Amino acid sequence: MPGRGAGRPLSARPIGDYAMLSDCRSAALVTSDGSVDWLCLPRFDSPALFARLLDEEAGFWAIRPACPAEVTRRYVEDTLVLETTFRTRDGTLVLLDALALGRGERGHALGTSSPGLLLRRLACTEGRVSVEIVYAPRPEFGLVRPLMQPVRGGLIARGGADVLTLSSPVEFRTGGSVADAALTLRAGQNVGLALQAGRVWAPDPPCRTSWAVARRIRDTVAGWRSWSRGHADYEGPWRRQVNHSGRVLRAMTYAPTGAMVAAATTSLPESIGGERNWDYRYTWVRDASFTLHALNTATCEEEETAYFTFLSRACATQVDTDPDLQIMYGIGGERDLSERRLPHLRGWRDSAPVRVGNDAWRQRQLDVYGELLDAAHQTYRDIGPFDPLTRSLLIGVAETAARRWQEPDQSLWEVRGPSRHFTHSKLMCWVGLDRAITLAPVLGAASRVADWTRVRDEIHAAILTHGWNEQAGAFTQTFGGTQVDAATLMMPLVGFLPPDDPRIRSTVQAVATRLTDASGLVYRYRSADGLAGQEGPFLLCTFWLAHALALTGQDAEARRAFETAASCANDVGLLSEEVDPTTGEAIGNYPQALSHIGLINAARAIGDARRRNGHAQRA
Repeated sequence: MPGRGAGRPLSARPIGDYAMLSDCRSAALVTSDGSVDWLCLPRFDSPALFARLLDEEAGFWAIRPACPAEVTRRYVEDTLVLETTFRTRDGTLVLLDALALGRGERGHALGTSSPGLLLRRLACTEGRVSVEIVYAPRPEFGLVRPLMQPVRGGLIARGGADVLTLSSPVEFRTGGSVADAALTLRAGQNVGLALQAGRVWAPDPPCRTSWAVARRIRDTVAGWRSWSRGHADYEGPWRRQVNHSGRVLRAMTYAPTGAMVAAATTSLPESIGGERNWDYRYTWVRDASFTLHALNTATCEEEETAYFTFLSRACATQVDTDPDLQIMYGIGGERDLSERRLPHLRGWRDSAPVRVGNDAWRQRQLDVYGELLDAAHQTYRDIGPFDPLTRSLLIGVAETAARRWQEPDQSLWEVRGPSRHFTHSKLMCWVGLDRAITLAPVLGAASRVADWTRVRDEIHAAILTHGWNEQAGAFTQTFGGTQVDAATLMMPLVGFLPPDDPRIRSTVQAVATRLTDASGLVYRYRSADGLAGQEGPFLLCTFWLAHALALTGQDAEARRAFETAASCANDVGLLSEEVDPTTGEAIGNYPQALSHIGLINAARAIGDARRRNGHAQRA
C-alpha cells in the first residue's frame, strides 16, 4: 500500500501548481497530478481536512494513472470545475473535480445551499488506463488520524468531531488511516467518487452513486455558467483575464454573508523559510474600495451590495468610544481572530510557523476609515438609502478620521514594528473625509461639512508638506522619511492630486525605478518592517503601477507593467500574492484576491485611458 508521502515530494511542489475549487463557501486546492492537498469544510476558515500543502503528514486524496502520463488541465469553460487530462502510453484519462454548488443554484444564488461535497469523476476517453487512488484524511490540520470502516458504497472515517463519507463504487483497502484502491478503465467507462463531511452528533453523510456524482457535476457546471453569463459585460482589454478574475473573486466570496476572503490558505510564506506566514482566510476593511471597484467592473451591483452590507454590519460599533475601528473580520463577521501556532505542522518547504488566526486584527490602521467611507461612496447610489445604523456608523467613522488622523499607526502593510506616521494612512483619512463630505446629504450630516472640509484641507496640506521629499523626488512612505513605498501609487487613483501633477508623475517614476526587480515586478517597499527575512515583489503593487501609469498618460509603460504581472498567473489563470525574487515562483497565500482585484482595476484603467486618448486624438 502506498504511504502517506506517495508521489512527488511536497518540498518540490510549487504553489503555482495548485488549482482552486470553490462552492462559494469553502475551497480546495488540487495539484496538476490529481491530488487534493487542501480542503476546508464547511467554511473557508474551517480546520483543514487535507493539509498536505503545509506538511506531508497532514492528509491528501490523490487520483492518478499508475504509469507516467502527459498532463494538461483547464477549467471547464466559464466555471470553476477543473478538468485534468492524463495521456499515457495506453490511453487517456479525464478527471473532473468540483466542489458542488447547491442543487439547481443559478446566478446570484451560487453558494446559498452548498452541501460541502467534493466531487471527482474519472472517465477513460480512449484506450485503457490503470488508475491509483490514495485517500488519507487528516481532520483538524492533521491532528486526527481517523478510523476507517468500509460500508456499502464507500468508506466512513471517524475521528474527533468529524465524520467523513467517501462514496466510491471501487473497493478500498484500509490500514493506518490510509486507504487505497486500483482500477482499470477502458474507453467509454467512467467512475464517480465523492467526499462529504458531517459531524459526530449528526447522521452520517450518505453514499452517492457514480450517476449521482456525474449529475451533480453537470449541475455545478450549469450553475457557474449561469453566473458567468450574467457577469460578462466588461468589453475592455484583457477581457478573458478580467472575466476569469471576476469568477475567482466570486469563488472566494462566502455566500451566506457576502464576505470575501483575502486568500484560500493560511501560512504560505512571503519568504521561503521565513516567519512571514499569516492566515488570510478573513476579510480586510483595507481591501474594501479596491474590491468594490473590481466588482463594479467584473461582476455587478448585487455582489457590490452584498459585500458592502457585510462590511457595514461587521464594522457596526460605537466608533467614538472604541479605541480603533477593527481592520479585519471573520467571514461571518467575527471580531476575535486571535492567532495561534500549529507546531505539529512543518509548513510549506519548512516555512514555520503555521498560524491559524491573525493578530493583525488588534492593530491600529488609520487607513480603514477612508476605505470604509470610500466603499460607502461607491455603493450608495446602488443600495439605496442607508439605514439609520449605517448612517450613524459612517458619521462616526468620519468623525474619528478627523480626530485621529495625526496619530501614528501600522499602515496598510501591517508593519509589526513601532507605529509611525505613514503617508498612505494620512492619505486615506483625507479620502474618508472627502467622501464623507459628498455623502453628507444622504447621511443627514450637513452640519458637519464645514468641520470635515477644514480637516480634509489640513490633511492635504500636511501630506504636501511632510509627505513629499524633494531630494527623493517622491511622496515617501512616512512623513519626513526618504523611503519610497508602492502605497503612494494610490494618490492618483483616489484623486488626491491630478494625474498630470509633476509630483505624481515623479512619484510614479520613483516607484517604477527604485522598487522594481529586473523583470519589472514591484516591491511594496525596501525599508525595515520589524520582521526577519526578505519578501518578494507584490503582484498587486505591479498592477497599481500599471494603473497609475495609465492615469498619467504612459500607455505603453502601463501595458508593459500589466503584462508583466498578468504573466505570473499559472496555467489555470490563478495569481499568487508575491513572486520569489530568486526563482520566480509564486509565493504567499493563494490564490490572492487582491492580485485578481488589481488585475481587473488596472485593465479597466488602461482601457479607459486608451478611450480618452482616442477621443482626444479624434477631437
